Amino acid sequence: MTDYAQARTRMVDNQLRTNDVTDLRILDAMETIPREKFLPASKRAVAYIDEDLPIGGTGSGRYMLKPHVFGKMLQLARVDSQDIVLVVGAGTGYSAAVLGKLAASVVALEENPELGEAATAALLDLEIENAVIVDGPLTGGYASEGPYDVIIVNGAVDVLPDAVLAQLKNDGRLVVIEGQGGAGAARLYQNSDGKFSSRFGFNASAPMLPGFAKKPQFEF
Repeated sequence: MTDYAQARTRMVDNQLRTNDVTDLRILDAMETIPREKFLPASKRAVAYIDEDLPIGGTGSGRYMLKPHVFGKMLQLARVDSQDIVLVVGAGTGYSAAVLGKLAASVVALEENPELGEAATAALLDLEIENAVIVDGPLTGGYASEGPYDVIIVNGAVDVLPDAVLAQLKNDGRLVVIEGQGGAGAARLYQNSDGKFSSRFGFNASAPMLPGFAKKPQFEF
């Protein structure tokens, strides 16, 4: 039988700390939240390996991000206890649960009904009351509850929609992985009086979120 508490401690020590995740609040949150509860039963035994893990039904194309990549994204975002956070691509709710330990409130957007239901059930089971799952297209963000202090895009993109970026508050931060495979990199976007700047955070790869791939261009 898997000792999940021990597996969480090893994840923090061997995957997060060794990849320069030093924020104690993030380390504590990721050691507290039971990652296995956000995975299908068939995947729980490998909940703490440092790989992107498939969630949802066959062909959903959705994944839970590698622990160290997710931890580094949170650190790059500098999430504060007073922040209102939007998660684009809630999946089964793990990211929302961790952010619930770090922020004042979390709005986690999901367009896949199966994943959204699983996420809501998991958050209720863990009695995480400051995070809510909402339904809608990922590429549109969730403007009705914005603007946000922090936006975390929970997967890779080729193109970051202006509609999502526009939902940042002044001085707000958005963290996203741009590009695929070895060309992928986490970037930090910031809003300064309506002017957006970005900078490189760290090299990272992640599965592409649905709807965020670059549309094929036809050449004649």
